[in-house]
Amino acid sequence: MGAAMNPPSMSEAKAPGRRGRGRIQLLLILLGVVGPMILATGMYKLQFWVPEGRSYHGELIGNGQTRADLGVQADEQTWQMLVTAPRDCAVDCQQLVYLARQIQIGLGRDANRASHALAAAQPLTADYEAKLSREYPQLQRYPLDAATFGKTTGDKATPQLWIIDPHGNLVLRYDPNVKGKDLLNDLRHLLKLSNIG
Repeated sequence: MGAAMNPPSMSEAKAPGRRGRGRIQLLLILLGVVGPMILATGMYKLQFWVPEGRSYHGELIGNGQTRADLGVQADEQTWQMLVTAPRDCAVDCQQLVYLARQIQIGLGRDANRASHALAAAQPLTADYEAKLSREYPQLQRYPLDAATFGKTTGDKATPQLWIIDPHGNLVLRYDPNVKGKDLLNDLRHLLKLSNIG
């Protein structure tokens, strides 16, 4: 009788099973890495599963517009609350300027990370000019190009308050009815998340 065939060893018998498990593990790892990116892209492009809630109170500006797109030429390196007055700086405009100053004071130890400013398309009244010089010594002032402002915003009349990041990008916009507490909370949240400015 010839030599009996040797049965395969245990390690040889398990090899195909191990290869199959290894492939499954590799597939799961790839799915764990690439899957979230595909899901996030789909959510963004197709607008599904996008949360309705938000943690900010102003209108988010996420289209890459800058301070220059508003018709304001400035080189500010901190977070800025900019009040824009495409017409004269009347009651609503003056209220926003006051609010911007109060918010900066309300920031406490972070006050040096932000500034407040007014960009007006028309000259201010002599009384308001004197008041600003007397009571708002840190207020930065810029001319506002009303044509550029109107083209960018579509609004040629309403004063608005903008939060602008240290790179000059528009982040949030508020109308004259904004509540001070909401604005302060938004700016504090931005400063907390930001490692610039």
